[in-house]
Amino acid sequence: MIRTINLTKKFGNLLVFEDVNFSIEKGERVVIIGPSGAGKSTFIRCLNFLEFPTSGEVYFEGKKIDKNSKNLPSIRQRIGMVFQHFNLFPHLTALQNVTIAPVKVKRMSEKDASEIAMHYLSKVGLADRAKHYPSQLSGGEKQRVAIARALAMKPDLMLFDEPTSALDVEMIKEVLDTMEQLALEGMTMIVVTHEISFAKEVADRIVFMADKKIVEENTPKEFFANPRTDRAKKFLDKIANI
Repeated sequence: MIRTINLTKKFGNLLVFEDVNFSIEKGERVVIIGPSGAGKSTFIRCLNFLEFPTSGEVYFEGKKIDKNSKNLPSIRQRIGMVFQHFNLFPHLTALQNVTIAPVKVKRMSEKDASEIAMHYLSKVGLADRAKHYPSQLSGGEKQRVAIARALAMKPDLMLFDEPTSALDVEMIKEVLDTMEQLALEGMTMIVVTHEISFAKEVADRIVFMADKKIVEENTPKEFFANPRTDRAKKFLDKIANI
């Protein structure tokens, strides 16, 4: 579905990541883990073109995509993203937060958009909170609204950028349970997370990023039991002691 070749991103003179070669197939669940500063979040933002790489190539379904591609808006619609900090509109209800993109971007009628929004709010267990504003929702509920918002665009690929890192401990499980259900239903997913238990349970493949590059890739079983690189062993030893 997506492939990158020698992808590099710099902000001015600051190197964020370098020469990243990555691919994901339809239906695959890839979890990206690694220390802070490895470039994980910026990398997945380059996959839905919220950021553009400094150099290298991105292919979507075999076609090269860059900032000048005429079909860039339509491709963006096919890639949903859930952020660390929800990014809900505070003056809109949960229902309105979910309907706004289908109405504004897909030119859907309010009625049709509301039906779709209620479907996905029900899917994430929040049908009864549809008329509540973000200030009336818990952190876990806000993040599940954000997931419903992304799903309402009916994406082919979902990107999750540390979706539980801003949540209290007791709210993490409800978001991870929602993501696990999406995985079971076959959604193609790339997840940047520090939730190791989730990675072991859901991922088809672990991508370990450190020192501004992909250091190692493997199945969860092999990566966590038998890391091949010293850098991965050092990282796993450190998180095991947290």
